[in-house]
Amino acid sequence: MESSDEQIGQQNRWVDRFAVFVLCGLAILALLIVRDYGISNDEEVQHRYGELIVDYYASGFRDTALFNYKNLYLYGGLFDILAVGAAKLLPFDVFVIRHVMSAMTGIAGIAGAWATARLVAGPRAGLIALIALAICGPYFGGMFNHTKDVPFAAAVIWAIYFLLRAARDLPAPRWRDVIGFGLMLGAATGLRAMGLLLVGYAGVLVLMSVPRPFRVADSVAFLPRSALRFAPAIVIGYVIMIAAWPWAWLAPLNPLRAIFSFAHFHYEIRTIVAGEIYRMADVPWWYVPFYLLIKVPLVVYSGVLLAISALALAFARDGLSGLHRRHVETGFLVFVAIFPVLCEAIAEGPAFTGMRHFLFILPPLAVIAGIGFDATLNALSPRRWLEAGAAAALLLIFASNVSVLVRLHPYEYMFYNPMVGGLEGAARRYEMDYWVNMMPEAVRVLHDYLGLAAEKSPRVYTVGVCGEKFSFENYADKRLQASPGWLEADFFIAPTQMNCDRLVDGRVVATIRRLGVPIGVVKDRRGLTQKALNQPFDHSLK
Repeated sequence: MESSDEQIGQQNRWVDRFAVFVLCGLAILALLIVRDYGISNDEEVQHRYGELIVDYYASGFRDTALFNYKNLYLYGGLFDILAVGAAKLLPFDVFVIRHVMSAMTGIAGIAGAWATARLVAGPRAGLIALIALAICGPYFGGMFNHTKDVPFAAAVIWAIYFLLRAARDLPAPRWRDVIGFGLMLGAATGLRAMGLLLVGYAGVLVLMSVPRPFRVADSVAFLPRSALRFAPAIVIGYVIMIAAWPWAWLAPLNPLRAIFSFAHFHYEIRTIVAGEIYRMADVPWWYVPFYLLIKVPLVVYSGVLLAISALALAFARDGLSGLHRRHVETGFLVFVAIFPVLCEAIAEGPAFTGMRHFLFILPPLAVIAGIGFDATLNALSPRRWLEAGAAAALLLIFASNVSVLVRLHPYEYMFYNPMVGGLEGAARRYEMDYWVNMMPEAVRVLHDYLGLAAEKSPRVYTVGVCGEKFSFENYADKRLQASPGWLEADFFIAPTQMNCDRLVDGRVVATIRRLGVPIGVVKDRRGLTQKALNQPFDHSLK
């Protein structure tokens, strides 16, 4: 007869196997649907930036065009360099390659959330965190073409994982954990200067790991030894950062200058929240916190509240010195999730496209949610029927969120939770398809409307595009040409983002919908100069 410990061990192994199965399933799913996602507005310039970095090295540092290319020099180009290299080796469209790379990196981020929650609270918490992040629309939908924000989020969560592992062995952490942290620190800073936060997180975790009860003599010995042990990680991270971000090593303070430059961006970019339009520099202090509140599934926040409640109860019962390691690490994760958002709100920094630049907050939130739900199920375990009922309810809620994402596909990043009435309540009042992800579908339905597949005529149609012409040209038949002006065009393609679809008149011949909400339109403007076709073509997914 198996002992209780053996049964628990066997259950944990099955949970781990199922988690690996889910991760593999996500990878296969990503490969199957990757072509459904459009080219984002930033991808052309980001890929060009990667090419310029490669040219810089290939020329022996003589070709310095990258330092004058828009404002891209303020960012690391790690992903873009790798994408340029992959495009030279693989016989596929460069943007398909970028999207596959981004999707796989996003799944690596989901794996990082699983590993982190598993480390803190065990296999079940890890599995819940994995699912919680995978069903988060802004993260899953962003995996395919948010080629800077999602890789950055993946690097951050893996850096946190190695930090937590290293902290358990302070002041002498294992070298593999120190090196792992250094590699992820380099990956994060090689994408965004915000990755420097990880250095501060390491300092916070060292302070939280000071032996208790606190003694001055012990701390004097513990702190410098711990800091010194992390020094190789900082060196590794710095080397990767400057390799991926040449501007960073032109002057030692350039990475900090980049952060302060972001804080003072004043481009004429407009954004919308609660029906009000703002310039990016004038958004209210609550812009990012509020978007995080309404874009993340409520089930994730429920798990976060449960974790914080368990932490508060443990603190009230045992005091600071009596906290279990699980609670200390949960507190650290809560700090990691809150601190950047708090800084943004206090500084009233510029912001646009909702919470896009804070996608790196989502993996820690999913980890905390996994820990919270696991703690709740543990508390209910003496009454097995209650535990089973709670687990079943959680699975049903997850399944409900999955059904919403399926109906949104491939616009999962437009997910809104019930706090604003879902996508229907958010329509025309909040950020919608800001990447103009609807371009492939819009071009496809215009092809169908004109019957281009069957028509052999060389006749050319002009199309006005509310979005990047590059994206349109990547999908359009050669008989569809982007018009330099909207008013002169035969057709007009526009998302409903910021009411762009209402800027130009024309007969609506195609409407792209999800959950009954219009996401984009195709208009026939020939009716202004000639008779338009009579019947609209409604390309909807109800």
